[in-house]
Amino acid sequence: MPDDALVVFTPSGRRGRFPTGTTLLDAARSLGVDIDSVCGGRALCGRCQVQPAVGEFAKHGVSSRAENLTPFSETERRYAADNGIADGRRLSCSTQILGDLVIDVPSESQVHRQVVRKRAEVHEIELDAAVRVYYVEVQEPDMHDPAGDLRRLKEALEFEWQLQELQCDFEVLHGLQTVLRDGNWQVTVAVYEDRDIIAVWPGFHDRIFGMAVDVGSTTIAAHLCDLSSGEVVASAGVMNPQIRFGEDLMSRVSYVMMNPGGEAELTAVVRETLQALATEVAEQAGVTPEDILDVCVVGNPIMHHLLLGMNPVELGGAPFALATDEALRVRGRDIGLQLHPATRVYVLPCIAGHVGADAAGVVLSEAPYLRDEMNLVVDVGTNAEIVLGNRQRMLACSSPTGPAFEGAQISCGQRAAPGAIERVRIDPQTLEPRFKVIGCDLWSDEPGFSGATLGSGITGVCGSGIIEVLAQMYLAGIIDTDGAVDGSLASRSPRVVADGRTFSYVLHDGEVSLRITQNDVRAVQLAKAALYAGVRLLMDRMRVDKVDRVRLAGAFGSHMDVKYAMVLGMVPDCPLEHVTSAGNAAGTGARITLLDHKARGEIEEVVRHIEKIETAVEPRFQEHFVEAMAIPHKTAAFPNLSLAVDLPGPESTAKQATDAARPRRRRRQSR
Repeated sequence: MPDDALVVFTPSGRRGRFPTGTTLLDAARSLGVDIDSVCGGRALCGRCQVQPAVGEFAKHGVSSRAENLTPFSETERRYAADNGIADGRRLSCSTQILGDLVIDVPSESQVHRQVVRKRAEVHEIELDAAVRVYYVEVQEPDMHDPAGDLRRLKEALEFEWQLQELQCDFEVLHGLQTVLRDGNWQVTVAVYEDRDIIAVWPGFHDRIFGMAVDVGSTTIAAHLCDLSSGEVVASAGVMNPQIRFGEDLMSRVSYVMMNPGGEAELTAVVRETLQALATEVAEQAGVTPEDILDVCVVGNPIMHHLLLGMNPVELGGAPFALATDEALRVRGRDIGLQLHPATRVYVLPCIAGHVGADAAGVVLSEAPYLRDEMNLVVDVGTNAEIVLGNRQRMLACSSPTGPAFEGAQISCGQRAAPGAIERVRIDPQTLEPRFKVIGCDLWSDEPGFSGATLGSGITGVCGSGIIEVLAQMYLAGIIDTDGAVDGSLASRSPRVVADGRTFSYVLHDGEVSLRITQNDVRAVQLAKAALYAGVRLLMDRMRVDKVDRVRLAGAFGSHMDVKYAMVLGMVPDCPLEHVTSAGNAAGTGARITLLDHKARGEIEEVVRHIEKIETAVEPRFQEHFVEAMAIPHKTAAFPNLSLAVDLPGPESTAKQATDAARPRRRRRQSR
């Protein structure tokens, strides 16, 4: 047997010669190969599994044979009996080198492995969580070495894992002695950012969890992640209970201004909701809230302040001053969360007075700062947050769209739930609609639809349905470019009905009658005009006339047909194939920072270089807003949209131009 052997690790390609008898794990570590191990090579965690390759590898100059490794050991047999191990896999900590080898390290055994995302993204998620666990054996005290238990725990962590100058959370210290003795001096330690000891368990413990939270003004969502695998193991969301104090953000600020102690009420309800969500996702995953050791939070500035117990009144008027725009690292107990006593909470930085940590999450998720093209990213919600730019320069602003896009302020609007209409088509000849509801794959004019919706019923119209029905009404000629419902169509279709001094469109006339009223149309016009005006303002400042790509983020944006968003003029013209949904990008940004702690420093640096534009003090905002009230727009052209959709023809356009040119007094008289 030779004294040493050549070992090549793939996919890294790192190679080296090692004395026979060296374990594969030790060889990998000496080469800097990325192999995970929580238990420190004791064959307890199974994270260090590798796949020896057998054959001739001319590329590497290696003849790799099965006999060049020690046989399956008793330690490996015990692990396989208890936990199972795939054919051909070996535990690198228990397998010794006897000859030349090629060893493949599977992705699940890599420390900094990529986390699979459902969509192709610029920003990959590398699993490198802020909280990691380490298994150690602690020297027992005796009369000759009476050092404190904490000191000996730190010495064990430094000796086995090279972790130095650690601090210990005070809550952990309370139970440390009991845990050490219960574990017979063998314990697992959770360390936060390689700096703070935040949990200690007796024996071996390798399941740790973190929670990514998006605190929106309408909805609060939480995603529980396994910090060992990066997998999302449970998710839950609820309506923000603060809605009872005010539907939009400014009404909640007004409540605080008018009611002494109001900020404490708003803080209490959002914290209670977050605690309830943590309990719910933990139950879904079969764990306890105490297993959640790290929480990453995004939210708009007002929700950010209220969650943290800060008074949001200064955000209610110019200059919209934040208490802090920096990223925050606090303990869960500091914001009323009853999780593990030492749970850490990371709150992403805010960008500006009304461009919050949720926008920072969107920026991190979509990474326009890594692209050459001019990217427009819009987080569509009660308060739209807009980012425009590329790797050269980035601008951001917010625009007060209100809750219309999410179904609020709409007579038949509701949140996205089974029974809500989410897709709409209107026949331009008969003006008859057909639609889909959440929870049913059939269209309303297909056989079996009535039976399939008996359980849920047809209860209202959610945000994506609102956009589609208004766009379809415009394309069918039911509303004109000014958004007025054409009452003359009442003689042609029973769907157009008188409604006081205006007219409405009957979308569904069943047990619950669903009508799109003139006020509903106006509410959406106001919302979309505010959104477009904010976008246009950034384009002016950037000195560009077009954008290359548009990404629509937010829970609403993820379910919206982008074509109909452009028909209404929510965003500027762009090739439709370049207008896509980004899903809940803010929540994804929170998840990125949860799973890759280096992303925290990255987004903090990016945010420092984003230029903030305040729409409230920009004189051109109102000008853009007025022009954007028209559908799709009073003056802007939409050539790319015209290729995909038959917009109202030139006759209609000519009539609109004629009407617009009439003297204002004369138009008033004609009404």
